[in-house]
Amino acid sequence: MTGSDTSEAVTLLIADDDEVTRSGLRMLLAARPGITVVGEAADGVEAVEQVRLLRPDVVLMDVRMPRLNGLEATRQLLAESAGSAEPPKVVVITTFENDGYVTAALSAGASGFVLKRLPVQQIAEAVRVVAAGETILFPSALRRMVAARPLGSAEALPRAALTGREEEALRLMATGLSNPEIARSLTVSLETVKTHVGNVLTKLGAQNRTHAVVIAYESGLVVPGFSG
Repeated sequence: MTGSDTSEAVTLLIADDDEVTRSGLRMLLAARPGITVVGEAADGVEAVEQVRLLRPDVVLMDVRMPRLNGLEATRQLLAESAGSAEPPKVVVITTFENDGYVTAALSAGASGFVLKRLPVQQIAEAVRVVAAGETILFPSALRRMVAARPLGSAEALPRAALTGREEEALRLMATGLSNPEIARSLTVSLETVKTHVGNVLTKLGAQNRTHAVVIAYESGLVVPGFSG
């Protein structure tokens, strides 16, 4: 696929209140293969409006924006899209790894986060990966952020509802392993892992893998420093 071949390109909306950052991201990402930037938004309210209008595959969402921040915009977008066949994926983009809003955004249903200082090819890859149904999770950064927040009650995670294998799968998800890597670690088939992951999401009421990992950390099932 070339940069001009957009027949299967991921459609992207960029939401950032800084015009220079927004324009720069648009120019750089539009030049990457497999991505078509369909719109921009300068704040969370505009992001929600543009998603309704343009129906992008992915929203690259800044956290700190006027009128409606990225956290609330993410919540609103995903609440509106509940039950939709193709809800938009949200990737939070931020300057700081320890931004407390990021963990909350992941809990709200964002599919992951990237740092603004990353090379554009990594941001582009994050957009493509999320559009394909995976998540972008940086375990070390997420562990640091969650470690700074008070742990919830262990009862926040209905551990009795998870089978032993499902707990193992969740712990491995928390290290950032993909489904094929989890399959190799547990010596089971990829389809079995997909079943375990699906059961974990359902039982935890998690919107995606990242949300499930946040729940696991905040409940104490997985502790900062866990490496599998």
